[in-house]
Amino acid sequence: MSDAISVQRSAATTPSDLNLPNIPGPLRALMAEVGPKWRDDTRGHVDLMIAEFSEVLKLTSRDGVTVHRDIPYGPHERQHLDVFLPTGNVMAPPVVLFVHGGAFVSGHRNRSEQIYSNVLCYLAQRGIAAVNVGYRLATHAAYPGATLDIAAAVDWARAHAHEYGWNPDRVFLMSHSAGAAHAGSYAYDPAFSSAGRPPLAGMIVVSGRVRIDNLAENPNAKRVEQYYGTDASRFEGYSPVHHINRDSVATFVAWAEFENPLIDVYCAELVFRLAEAKRKSPPMMWLPGHNHTSAIAHIGTSDDLLGKAIVNFVTNPR
Repeated sequence: MSDAISVQRSAATTPSDLNLPNIPGPLRALMAEVGPKWRDDTRGHVDLMIAEFSEVLKLTSRDGVTVHRDIPYGPHERQHLDVFLPTGNVMAPPVVLFVHGGAFVSGHRNRSEQIYSNVLCYLAQRGIAAVNVGYRLATHAAYPGATLDIAAAVDWARAHAHEYGWNPDRVFLMSHSAGAAHAGSYAYDPAFSSAGRPPLAGMIVVSGRVRIDNLAENPNAKRVEQYYGTDASRFEGYSPVHHINRDSVATFVAWAEFENPLIDVYCAELVFRLAEAKRKSPPMMWLPGHNHTSAIAHIGTSDDLLGKAIVNFVTNPR
C-alpha cells in the first residue's frame, strides 16, 4: 500500500455534521447566464466552470478521508489511480471507480486540485471507498485502449480488495462525459464485461457520451475520430447504448439542463433502452440549472441531491 494522507474526524461525526459550502449567488448567476449559450463555446465554458467550482470546493471539508495517491495499475504514465478510503470503522464497504471525461484527447483524473477528487471525497465521507482512475487518451491508444484500461483498473480493484478493505463483490463504475464511453463499453459490451470477469455491482453515468458520433453538431467530432477512427459505420457497435439488454448492469443516469450537444439526447436514450429492456425505468435525475461541467463539479457543495442519490444507489442498486 502506498504512503497515505489521512485526515481524521471523531467517531461521533457524521456527514450531516460536515459544513458543505453553498454555491454562491454570483456563481449561480454565472451558471444562469452561460447555460442557455453553453453550446456556443463548450470548451471555454468547461474551463470557466472548472475554475469557478474549484474555488468553491476549496471550502469543502475533507475530514474523515484517507488518500493513497498515484498508484500504478499498468505500465503507462496515464495508468495510475488515487484511492480514497473512509477513515474509521467501515467494514468491507463498496468501492466506486470514477472515470473522468475530456473529449477523448484531454482531461485528467485531477483536473484541478479539487476536481474530480470532490466526487471521491464525498463518497468516502459517506462510508464508500472510491478510486479515481486515469487512463490512456486518444494520443496514446485508439479504441478500445481506454476501455481496456478501465478493465485493468477494475481487475486491480478486485485484486487489492483485501489490502484496502473494500468488498470485491461490490465494485461500481461511475463516469462523466467521454469517460462514460469508455466505462460504458466495459459495463455493457460483452466483449469486455464478459471476459471471464465477475459482474459489476452497478454503473453510474453523469452527463455521459454513451453514443459515439462524429456529427456536425458535435463540437468534439474530430476528437471522437482521433480515438474511434473515421469509419462511422462502426460507431453503432462502439456505442455503449447499443449493447443494452435485460441483463445489463443496474444503472443510475443523470444529466444537466445545459449539456454539450447530444449528451442529453444520449443519456435519455440510455434511460429508454434500459427501461425497454428491463421493463422498468432505471433511477435517473435531471439537473435543472446545471451544465455539463457543474453536473459533476457541484458534488461536495450543499446542493447535494445528486450526491445523495448516488450514495443511495450504491447502497441499494436496482
